[in-house]
Amino acid sequence: MSTVHQDYTAGQHDIAQQDGPAPLSTGRATLLVAEREITTQVRSKSFIVSLIITVLVIVGGIVLMNVFGGNDDVEDVAVVEGAELSEGATVESGPLGTSLEPQQVSSMDEAEQMLRDGEVTAVIAPDESNPVGLTVIGLDSMPTGVAQALAVAPTMETLEDPDTDSGIGFLVAAGFGMVFMVLAMGSGAMIVQNTVQEKQSRIVEILLSSISSRALLAGKVLGNTALAVGQAVLYATAASIALMITGQQTLLDTLTLPMLWFVLFFLPGFMLVAAMFAAGASLVSRQEDIGSVMSPTMMLVMAPYFIVIFFLENETVMTICSYVPFSAPVAMPVRMFLGEAQWFEPVLALLLVLAAVVAMMALAAKIYSGSLLHMGQRMKLRAALSSRD
Repeated sequence: MSTVHQDYTAGQHDIAQQDGPAPLSTGRATLLVAEREITTQVRSKSFIVSLIITVLVIVGGIVLMNVFGGNDDVEDVAVVEGAELSEGATVESGPLGTSLEPQQVSSMDEAEQMLRDGEVTAVIAPDESNPVGLTVIGLDSMPTGVAQALAVAPTMETLEDPDTDSGIGFLVAAGFGMVFMVLAMGSGAMIVQNTVQEKQSRIVEILLSSISSRALLAGKVLGNTALAVGQAVLYATAASIALMITGQQTLLDTLTLPMLWFVLFFLPGFMLVAAMFAAGASLVSRQEDIGSVMSPTMMLVMAPYFIVIFFLENETVMTICSYVPFSAPVAMPVRMFLGEAQWFEPVLALLLVLAAVVAMMALAAKIYSGSLLHMGQRMKLRAALSSRD
């Protein structure tokens, strides 16, 4: 038995023996089971290591994207006294992605010395013979980028909100889908393994003598949901800090609201699949049968990721999926980032997900209570639903 399972089993013994023979109330029993689910995982080295690695991957990915995918080049230039840049000249952000960092100097000699010393990449000096009144001087090559950054660009705007860059949209969609899939599958697997382990070791019989099966189910779902939501918040915070550090404030501002909605959707979305994992696990009592009960739920968990990957540009499919409870936690935040969702749509979709959670929890409780004490071969779903609690 693994260390995690040993700790978990020991904790479940403590729950079963809590307050002697007197049965615990449903609320207190639920909280005790939830606490055991949380403490068992956070004390696991594998959980901590995977958490740290994931945060590093998120931060590192954003930093690398900024380093290798950025289009802006910053050029330090010496501006000689008397060189006046026209009011319409684009200095801070050139039309071809070059940004200038001007340094005022009093003489041409000083500017040339800074250029030779490598302190600046070009010199901007006054030139009365030139129509624009400026000369741009490089050291050993023509400073084309600086000259283009100085070009006067007209003001540009659109009648409607501009489309989000397709590359950024794809990365955001893949990120939301991946986070939901990884967290749901990881925590779901833990729920399944712990449930089967309890049945194999007969711990479940001791537990049910002190708490109800519904409290046990609710505690597992609640504890693992709290862990998964905590991880989602941590990943969103890490991504926000990385965007701030790399100076991508505009992208962060665009992502903030969708990320908040993603976390908000993640809470009921995960509870939905967690209840399915727990109900499926209660139907078997052997580790070798786990795959058969996990597969249907895992397919539903993986579906949102592949939907946003393959149908990101299909507005009709994305709209439908943003209202389907299993895919809404990913599809709706992505549509919000892309600017395709009206203000009322996430509220309506969230209500639908919450309604689905209530229905699924009721169904899972029926299956869980009807099959938890069944040993041997996999119990049929119809038999679990027809069993008395």
